[in-house]
Amino acid sequence: MIRTATALTLAFVASHASAHENEVSITQQGDQICVKSNGAPNHDIGRFPTRGNPNSFSEQNLRFCFDATPELTGRTERRVVVSGVSVTGIPFRLGTAEFYDASGRGGFSRNPASGWRVEGMGSADKLGMDSQNAHVDHSGMYHYHGVSEALVSSLTSTQIGYAADGFPIYYAPAQVSSSYTLKSGTRPTAPGGRYDGRYEQDWVFDSNAGNLDECNGAVINGEYAYFATDTYPFFPRCFNGTVSPDFRRR
Repeated sequence: MIRTATALTLAFVASHASAHENEVSITQQGDQICVKSNGAPNHDIGRFPTRGNPNSFSEQNLRFCFDATPELTGRTERRVVVSGVSVTGIPFRLGTAEFYDASGRGGFSRNPASGWRVEGMGSADKLGMDSQNAHVDHSGMYHYHGVSEALVSSLTSTQIGYAADGFPIYYAPAQVSSSYTLKSGTRPTAPGGRYDGRYEQDWVFDSNAGNLDECNGAVINGEYAYFATDTYPFFPRCFNGTVSPDFRRR
């Protein structure tokens, strides 16, 4: 059985000695739930800048509001910048701006001409991810590309966050599995080579491969929810409810 978080006002403080302590509030304001945080996680982060990530961490002023009672709309939305936010106030931001480019530094650049978009977790080594599957962007914002073991272990609920449309995001690897699989064979154009997950286009949805839908969601106990998974897509990358404008912009 999936356990839900019951408190709407939460406060986490990092248990380690750090110059940045996690500050977050989750409050209901009318028909909206708002997550506000300073962008600092409740666990240690890697040392930034690193090889592959030239940015330094800095505290943020983050605010994400969304429907308190989300509903399925019968259509799927995909255009978001941030896919969701953890209950500790850290964004789940999955897409990258990099594409394969033989002439680019490290073999990629922001030129989309190749059509092969770099997948964050599949190319974690090149993008300077830390041990929690996260890194920082040019503004210093720390964000997850995959499941953080430290985040999961710090919580007493399987709910680890909220998606861009307000539905909960759970982590329950023993109960659900992604329905995406690697394509078979080799890439037909450069960079060539076998499909190994380094690019988003290496993956294909197969409804027979798992028990989650295309958006990494499912109906559990009569209620729709999304799930974080240890394999692609890691978090929802499309949404079956109404996406909040707060997730469409940086």
